[in-house]
Amino acid sequence: MKSIILAAGYATRLYPLTLTVPKPLLPIKGKPILNYLFDDIDSIEQISEHVIITNHKFIGNFEKWLSIQHLQHPVILLDDGTNTNEGRLGAVKDLALAASSLSLTDNLLVLAGDNLIDFSLKGFVSFFTQCQTSCVMCYPENDLAKQKKTAIITKDSNGRITSYEEKPTIPKNNLAVPPFYCYQSSDIKKIPAALSDGCSPDAPGSFAAWLSKHTVLHAWEMPGHRYDIGDINSYKELL
Repeated sequence: MKSIILAAGYATRLYPLTLTVPKPLLPIKGKPILNYLFDDIDSIEQISEHVIITNHKFIGNFEKWLSIQHLQHPVILLDDGTNTNEGRLGAVKDLALAASSLSLTDNLLVLAGDNLIDFSLKGFVSFFTQCQTSCVMCYPENDLAKQKKTAIITKDSNGRITSYEEKPTIPKNNLAVPPFYCYQSSDIKKIPAALSDGCSPDAPGSFAAWLSKHTVLHAWEMPGHRYDIGDINSYKELL
């Protein structure tokens, strides 16, 4: 299994902080956001290698960051070739780029590089192994306005997803999906078909939403909290 860290965004809502520093490398309590994720995922026994997908503007920042890390498993840095927010590929196309350019045949743990969580992803990977299907995470979101801005799912008592909607006008439930996914290698091969079928390339969850209509997916309920650093105010709250 490999981890794929999506880090090719431009975080325009955090300008001017992110004009010269990518959001995953912004410091919180003395170390970059990305380090908190690696403290966890680098110790997951099923993971043998990490891939960080970034853009051409910030590839140098990640090269400098990587040069001073001491990780158990190797890290591949992948440049998606973009230089501006307007020219970005989007998370799904970045994932497709990684799969094709690196000829990936492994199962994948895919996560946004700019989120903080206060629990380990080991349980998520174990759940994925147990289910033997692609999986997403979920948590209860009771704010209706926030429900309409994210992905909302319903699931049965075994965790099997029964509906999956991106940014629903009328949410069917309160279970929201954060940008953390475990994908079977066979499902990763379906990304080109998803994009051809109208799957949005931008939102990382749009591929999972498309996939849910073509195969069985399961959802793992988060045992803790996730902190989405969406703007300067939410960033300052974590300092």
